[in-house]
Amino acid sequence: MSGTSEGPAPATDLDRPVVTESEIVTSPGTESPSPPSPVSAPADPSPMAAPVSAPPYRSVFTAAPLAMAVVDREGMVVSANGTLAALLGSDPETLAGAVAADLVDLSSDARTWHAYREVLRGRQAKLRCARRLKHPEGHSLWVQVTVTPLPDDADGAVLLSVADISARRELQARLRHLQMHDPVTRLPNRTLFFERLTAALEAESYEQSGTGRIGLCYLDLDGFKAINDTLGHRVGDRLLAAVAERLTRCAEEAGRARATRAGTPLVARLGGDEFALLVEDSTGTEQLADLAESLLAAIQEPYDLSGQRLSVSASIGVVERHAAGTTPTALMQAADTTLYWAKADGKARWTLFDPERNAHRMTRQALASTLRPAIDRGEFALEYQPLVGMEDDRVHGVEALIRWNHPQFGTLTPNRFIGLAEEDGSIVPLGRWVLRTACRQARRWQVEHPDEPPIFVSVNVAVRQVWDSDLVADVAETLAETGLAPHLLQLELTESAVMGSAGRPLQALKALSDMGVRIAIDDFGTGYSNLAYLSRLPVSVLKLDGSFVRGFQYEERAATPPNPADEVIVEAMVQLAHRLGLTVTAECVETSAQATRLRRIGCDTGQGWLYSRPVPPDRISELLGSPEAGVQAGVGNP
Repeated sequence: MSGTSEGPAPATDLDRPVVTESEIVTSPGTESPSPPSPVSAPADPSPMAAPVSAPPYRSVFTAAPLAMAVVDREGMVVSANGTLAALLGSDPETLAGAVAADLVDLSSDARTWHAYREVLRGRQAKLRCARRLKHPEGHSLWVQVTVTPLPDDADGAVLLSVADISARRELQARLRHLQMHDPVTRLPNRTLFFERLTAALEAESYEQSGTGRIGLCYLDLDGFKAINDTLGHRVGDRLLAAVAERLTRCAEEAGRARATRAGTPLVARLGGDEFALLVEDSTGTEQLADLAESLLAAIQEPYDLSGQRLSVSASIGVVERHAAGTTPTALMQAADTTLYWAKADGKARWTLFDPERNAHRMTRQALASTLRPAIDRGEFALEYQPLVGMEDDRVHGVEALIRWNHPQFGTLTPNRFIGLAEEDGSIVPLGRWVLRTACRQARRWQVEHPDEPPIFVSVNVAVRQVWDSDLVADVAETLAETGLAPHLLQLELTESAVMGSAGRPLQALKALSDMGVRIAIDDFGTGYSNLAYLSRLPVSVLKLDGSFVRGFQYEERAATPPNPADEVIVEAMVQLAHRLGLTVTAECVETSAQATRLRRIGCDTGQGWLYSRPVPPDRISELLGSPEAGVQAGVGNP
């Protein structure tokens, strides 16, 4: 019998190294032995010369149930018992004189061969290893080979013992299979999937041959929790098993269509209703897209489960890239992100990983993580945009607009970070800082220009500031600290926030109004537009959304007659606001023609690039210090 030449053992058989460090033991006092001197040939050249001097020992050796052989220092079998002969499918006479290493495949790997030679030379105390042998009858068996020196043997012979561990290895393989596979779907589980993924991303796996690329389809079922909750986990498990069969079928069809060494994609259940298909040596995004399309189509076909007819869809995140430089963690993070995009985009679809979109997401995360510390570091600043009287072109007030001077991303406008601040609650300290800074600046302008009518400052307020902080107390404290009169402060809230106000927000707005603070509704005309409810709110200003004004601009540029409906709608809102005692500010005024039409309609103030872009506070000071203290078209532009 010889060692098998069928190649490396399958993955299930590789759970134990051939030779372990604990099994290669150096004999005491033999750290650096000199090479052994040649041994004279035995007086009796007969291959069946007795290895043991005493007859009782020889009888034990012959009758022992453990397969054994005595091997000389040259590696030749001196004597073998019948148990070893039976195990190897031979007879003791044939084994005598054979090369021991060939019988049990000790020379197939360098490490084992070296350890075996060291035992023969007396430099190592023991060798134990597991080998896979091929029996003459055709079947394979696993054996554990142990080689130890024979005590008190003047010729330095060693005892080779061989134990059949095939049953143990088979049990280990079964246990590993159970450990590495999902009991519901019988697919490889998360552990085996990551084992395969890690191996696929090792350099030796893709550098020798193949495309050097890797692909992954990461999917989960849409609405699976509802099925579990309504029909029970038994039906849910049956559905998962049916989905697994369809995924496997799609993978097999994809494998048959490929001519690469990787073959069929690996299908695994990662947990819950999450599945993954790993494509080694992928040929590009087109291949992964075709696979994702087939998966979606297969999953969406109706299921008949014990009288239950169900339909389900899936969302799939698709990643395809070079294997070099990719780690399992990075690949799975990209797949998870892309799966989230597929869900967010409407479900029942596949989405390909987009590096630019991911970079935006990473930027958003980076901003969110540094938002609160940035407040303490003083990275925020305010710019101010004039609010100009439509009749006199004088600056009546300014809107404070926050900017984030980020050390990495440069100057950021509010649309980049205010939503993040509202999500994590940092809008409260940030809003408090804006309020105090703006009020302090308004008071400074008032002191620097005592001969001019004082201008008010308008500050945007998020609804979460009303809920998560005592806005009334913050405003009162800020006004007292800065010395700014309440009527010179205007707080802006969006229409949807104000129109839905009830309870604490409404009480806060009334308290602020009673204090003398002006309350403005921003972007009016785009939300609820509940004018009946408007009359019961403590509001003093409506800021007309810029979309109405931009409509005027579009018609002018297109050289088409103005649409009377636009002016009718805006004029109706202005007149109603005036009847309710409110003033109206038009946003996004960019041309003098727009200003003329808005003035004719009756708007009180205008805001936009016609008058000025948002500018630092010193530009407002220059504007207030001009002889006429007014704003002409373009005067305030940087």
